[in-house]
Amino acid sequence: MIRQHPIRLGIVGVNYGRTVLMPAFRADARCEVAAFAGSNEARAADHARAANVPKAYGDWRALIADTDIDAVAIATVPSLQTEIALAALSAGKPVFAEKPMASTLDEARAMFEAATASGLPTGIDFNFHQIMAWQRAKAMLDDGAIGKLRHVTVHWHVENYSIQNRMRNWKTLRDDGGGVLGNFISHCFHYLEWFAGPLAGLQARVGGLPGNNELDTTVAMALQYASGPLASLSMSCASFRGTGHRIEFYGEDGTLVLDNRTADYMRGFVLSHAKRPGDLTPVPVEDPADAGQSDGRVAPASRLAAKFIDAIAGKPRYKPNAAPDFAAGFRVQQLIDAAQRSNRDGRFVDVAPDEMK
Repeated sequence: MIRQHPIRLGIVGVNYGRTVLMPAFRADARCEVAAFAGSNEARAADHARAANVPKAYGDWRALIADTDIDAVAIATVPSLQTEIALAALSAGKPVFAEKPMASTLDEARAMFEAATASGLPTGIDFNFHQIMAWQRAKAMLDDGAIGKLRHVTVHWHVENYSIQNRMRNWKTLRDDGGGVLGNFISHCFHYLEWFAGPLAGLQARVGGLPGNNELDTTVAMALQYASGPLASLSMSCASFRGTGHRIEFYGEDGTLVLDNRTADYMRGFVLSHAKRPGDLTPVPVEDPADAGQSDGRVAPASRLAAKFIDAIAGKPRYKPNAAPDFAAGFRVQQLIDAAQRSNRDGRFVDVAPDEMK
């Protein structure tokens, strides 16, 4: 699919869409952020003027109907994404969506099938694997830096703003496509498979706050890779002074660790490596694209944006680092659904890709 540059992008959602997606897409000279759409036209117009964006709408339908808009980025709650994405694809416009891609597995399947039928480029904003320390870790794993993988552990313990303030929104309520599974574990599912291949099964328990179990906050999970190794995951967004986000890869010949003890979800990851019989030592990694950015999410998102633009421009993707598309988003939604069923039924659930429909 080849278009004339610049590709004119419309962004639906003026919070994350304005603070992260706008600068991420603007980092690529082939793209012009041409319009905002929000739930309030006056507010959207104010943000558009402040950001020098030419157009603003109070209804996403008007943005999609605008023939000047070539592609659409969606930054809304999961429950709204499906209708917006299906309308954009029906109008012939590539779509970049947020994670999780939908509220339910059926909605995610509808988005995936529509994208497949249309042949249009799609993207999902799974951005952790675009952090430079993670890219280096992936390359080292693939190059055999720790030998044959034995097991993986994930420890992610923070206290987020929604839980601090007991907010009832998609980030805390499972019925709106979110809760801890949609907000945090969706990232984990994506990067666990990106690092080490497809998962074959999982068992999950999901918990909430004492006396307020409706607010999903905590997950304990055991997982198995199709290639054999086990993985363990412990995550809570209700951890006051939590230890941060740490991923450990243990192999026959060594260990690789990604560790972020800061309050910034994207910045602060330190990569360390040990090869028998040595100790863990830091692996230097730099990210020039992050310099000067006010938000640590912009640089990783900008790399996803560039790959999405590559696809629109008809450039082939380099598969090992290809941007996640609606197929990847649907796969993660399958894993979320499996975790929900495991929690409900108290059992191990098969999640191998060829066993999931």
